[in-house]
Order: sequence, then C-alpha cells, then structure tokens
Amino acid sequence: MSQEQPSPPSADSSLDGSDQFAVRQSKLDHLRESGNDPYRSNWDQSHTSSEALDLLPEDLEEGPEVSVAGRIVAFRLMGKASFLKIIDRDGKIQSYVRRDEIGDDEYAAFKKLDLGDFVGIRGPLFRTRTGEITIRAKEYRLVSKALRPLPEKWHGLTDNEQIYRQRYLDLIVNDDSRERFRARSRVIREIREFFWSRDFLEVETPMLQAVSGGAAARPFETHFNALDCDFSLRIALELHLKRLLVGGFDRVFEVGRVFRNEGLSRRHNPEFTMLEAYQAYTDFRGMMELTQSLIQQVAERALGTLQMEREDGEAIDLSGTWKEAKYKDLILGAVGRDDWFDLPKSAKLEKTKELGIEVDPELEDFEITNDVFEKIIEHTLIQPTFVTHIPRELCPLAKITEDDESTIDVFELCINGQEIAPAYSEQNDPFVQREAFLKQVGEETQELDDDFLLALEHGMPPAGGMGLGIDRLVIFLTKASNIRDTILFPTLRPA
Repeated sequence: MSQEQPSPPSADSSLDGSDQFAVRQSKLDHLRESGNDPYRSNWDQSHTSSEALDLLPEDLEEGPEVSVAGRIVAFRLMGKASFLKIIDRDGKIQSYVRRDEIGDDEYAAFKKLDLGDFVGIRGPLFRTRTGEITIRAKEYRLVSKALRPLPEKWHGLTDNEQIYRQRYLDLIVNDDSRERFRARSRVIREIREFFWSRDFLEVETPMLQAVSGGAAARPFETHFNALDCDFSLRIALELHLKRLLVGGFDRVFEVGRVFRNEGLSRRHNPEFTMLEAYQAYTDFRGMMELTQSLIQQVAERALGTLQMEREDGEAIDLSGTWKEAKYKDLILGAVGRDDWFDLPKSAKLEKTKELGIEVDPELEDFEITNDVFEKIIEHTLIQPTFVTHIPRELCPLAKITEDDESTIDVFELCINGQEIAPAYSEQNDPFVQREAFLKQVGEETQELDDDFLLALEHGMPPAGGMGLGIDRLVIFLTKASNIRDTILFPTLRPA
C-alpha cells in the first residue's frame, strides 16, 4: 500500500454514528469478557514513525526491528495478510501483518480492529515493491479502543465550527493543521532562544491584577473571595515588566497569555499570546534592530526561509534592511492634503467621506486620523515597514519626540497588511507619566496605577520596549487565514 492510496472504509463505515458506537462497544465488551485489556497502561515504544523510517536508507531493502505505537488511520484488509497505517506525533508509518507470522487467533482479532484504535506494533523494517518503508509485524497489541469513528479520510474535516470545537479530530485528519501547530511551537522556541542568546532574563508576571494597565482595552473582571476584592485578568505585560527594570533586571522578556474582553474576528481572540521585551539603556531604534533580527532569525530557523508567499501569490521578503516610514507622511499621502493635521475635526470628517470610509463622528481628532491609517493605509503595507512617530495620544507610555511634541518615539511594525509589533522609547519620567495617565483616567478602559508610578519615582533607567503578537506572527509565517487557525482551542460560544 503506497501512501497516496486512499484506504477503503472500515467494516462499520456504512453505519451512522450511533450504530458505529454500538458496534464498537460490542467489540469492547467482547475483549473484556475474553480477558483482554482494551486500555493498556503502556507499550514499549523504541522509535517514532520518522525515527523508524530513517533507519532504512534507500540502498537497503531490510532494516532492524522497531517498536512503534500510534492511531490506526488506514486499513487494507485481505485474506491472509493486511496493511495498516498508524499516525504518531512525528507522522505516519505502514505495517504489514501476516496470519502465518502472528497466528490464526491473533490475526482474527487483528481484523476486528477499527480505524481510530491505538495499537503497538513490533517487527523488522523492509521495503515494499512500491518502495514504501514498512514494518513486518511480529507482534501487535491493541492499547486503546476508539469507540467513535474518525472523519472520512477522503473528505477530511472541513466544517470550521467542528474544526475549532473538536480540534483533536482536526489534528488527526488534517496534515496542514498539525504542521501549523508544530510550526507555532518552533516559532516560540526560537523566540526564547533568541532572547536567551542576548542575555535576556525570562520572567513570569501576574495574570490576576488589581489594576489593569499597559493597554487601552477592556479587561475580564473577577472577584477574589479570599481577599474579598475584585481583580482583572491582565490586558498587557508591560507595567510589571517595567517594574523589573526599576528593580535592576535590565533585560527581561515574557511570553504570556493576555486577555481582553472585546470582540471576536479573523484577527482577534479575547485570549491570546504576547511577547514583550524590555532592554535598559536603549530606545525605540534599538528595539527596531532587535525586532528585525528576531523575526528574521525565527523565520529562518523555524521555517527555513526568509521568503514568504501570500495567498494572492505576492512575495514578502524578510531579508535585508526593512523600510521605515513616518506616520504623518503616510497620512498626508493617503488623504492628498498637506494641511491635514491643521484641519478642524469637521473638515477631517468631510474628507473621510470623500475617501469612502465610515468614521464615528464622536471620535477624538487623533482617533479620526488613526481610523484613516487603519482603514486606508495599514492593509497596503505588505513588505516589512516600520511606521514611526505616531501621535502621542495613542500611547501614554512612550517618550515624546524631541523635535515634535505631537508625536512619540514609537514604531509599529507592519507586515502583510497588519501590525505585528509595536515598540517604544519607554517613558521613565514619573511626572510626565503621571500627567499622561491622569489625562486618560475616567475613560472606560483606563485606570491609574499608583504603584507603577511609585516604582518610577524610585528611578527607571532609559529603556526600549517592544511587544509582538505571537498569534499574528504565526498567521503570517504559516499563511493561515484566521487567528483561530493558529490557536489550538480558540474562544467559542458554548455549544
């Protein structure tokens, strides 16, 4: 049996789900009555599938004995001999089972196995006439009985709702999903390796916080019974990491879960993974070098390339020096007016109508401008672009630009038409920081963190900080179409 051949249906595939369950339950009962344990505690596994395949070079027809284990995903049952394939964490491997080799009784029991059952197989490797590396089974054991059938192999699992709700089935039958999550794991591993190589200290900060800060977002709130007070799930990692700069850890990073009680979309999940890193004695330009080096290293080591391809076929080149563009210059180019930033709010609203975008008239002046950026400009930034010097109102935690008090020393890295990573020259003046916070107190999503301000008063060194959305990075690197495709168990309405 070659890997390309579809397997025929199992013996009970013509039955509906409930009938198949009943048939498999009957098999389970029979096994128990005959004294066989259908749920073994272990199997002596010597190799994974890929490790076993590597043991038989192309110039050899036979190899050593191996012991593997995994889930049955394909059968070809015949009279005196059969083929099956199992899947494990590394991939798939084929096995050849002969009645003369394992005995009549064992072979009869073997033929009663179902797709989805977990088995252990032991025997020597050989190469079939079609060239496929296969195990000649000397022994097999059922190690865990599957009572419910797998999705049909030739149809796969295509219903998005079922994919997200039953991710375990998606991982069994969809190779692309399985590889995407392996890639995600490699990306996170390489992120850690990058920061460790630069002498950053990996830390953990609280998920439960008395004051939510570090971002303009609505938190999830809960009541802590033991202390009889309210806490929030964190919306950002920033303020606690910067406390560590005050404490003398001058290079810190965290890969952590963040929670925002806001909407669901193709780009947003209320629970997501962030990387945040802070380095003393540098600024946003130091973070620019760090961020570019980080993404280039991660792409090259985790995926083996710096050349990415969009769904429309356009290539994205991560190599070389990335483009830099000022926020104001991009805005002026998009609206076609050199006096945009001098216009009254009413004139800006009229211009947005001409540009064909809907803008809430209740928005503040700077928010209208940012709407223009997000709706007209951001999606056009396909190649890596550092958008610098954004309006100061958009972030109260960054230093104000020396030669332009209307902007801050910030960049937002955009790739593939979306923001991937922002970075700042961090504000360390406690008086300026307090003033910026006070301007936002009273807004729905803002709270005054007096303890953080107290920490700043003890002195924080000059520093640059950056944040990177892991899920968005994985979307880009793996060409996923939806953030839910990069999160093993995305947030869903209860069934």
